Amino acid sequence: MRVPGANFSIYMDDIEALNRRALGELSAPRLPVTKVSAALSAFLLDEYVVLRAGAALGRGVGPLVVARPESGFSSLADLAGKRIAVPGLRTTAYLLLNLFAPAGLRITPMRFDKIMPAVADGEFDAGLIIHESRFTYPDHGLAQIADVGALWEAQTELPLPLGVIVARRELGLPLLRELERGIADSVRYAFAHPDESRAYVHEHAQELSEQVCAQHIELYVNPFSIELGAQGITAIETLLARGAAVGILPAARKSPWID
Repeated sequence: MRVPGANFSIYMDDIEALNRRALGELSAPRLPVTKVSAALSAFLLDEYVVLRAGAALGRGVGPLVVARPESGFSSLADLAGKRIAVPGLRTTAYLLLNLFAPAGLRITPMRFDKIMPAVADGEFDAGLIIHESRFTYPDHGLAQIADVGALWEAQTELPLPLGVIVARRELGLPLLRELERGIADSVRYAFAHPDESRAYVHEHAQELSEQVCAQHIELYVNPFSIELGAQGITAIETLLARGAAVGILPAARKSPWID
């Protein structure tokens, strides 16, 4: 990706680690441009803006709650007082769980790729899973209890925002606009030349199956990744407002957008 006035150095990490780094909770310096959970962006708006390109947002993309079939759980209501593993306390997935699950869950945050093995081994009663885990949980002998993304869509009639790219406001309006354009052009190029990115994706994927990688890309990289548009912007603003209304997210003091 080429953006006038910017040089890129790629850094990859678990989404909760990126969230914590953006908040300044790690010893590493905060990144000028970074992917974070859509919900987490609410904590950053004094210093960051949400870019309209590069988001993971769509329909049928939501986090799932899974458990061992012998648990007998059939809905979120059955989880009151149970031990639940989640992929971070500031993720969009955790916000959705709080919006739709009963009170009294016993929550433990952990890396998203460790959740399914921990639930399968009986360490937790259920787990909140994200990313490509929605395709592979049956391989761990687990069953779906709820799709919290589907609950969001049914209640709001909006696509679900999962992750966004944020950039420091201090970069200035011209560069911020160029970053949006550059990311959008990069996604368009990837759509037009899928074979060129296949080896790179496979190298960094948590799940090594070609089929799982293809399913993941098809589901999470879509036209919203090029441009949020009015519907995508409304979805993110609604997510932040609902999170603030239940006291999980801070009320926004600045607009998330460049202009």
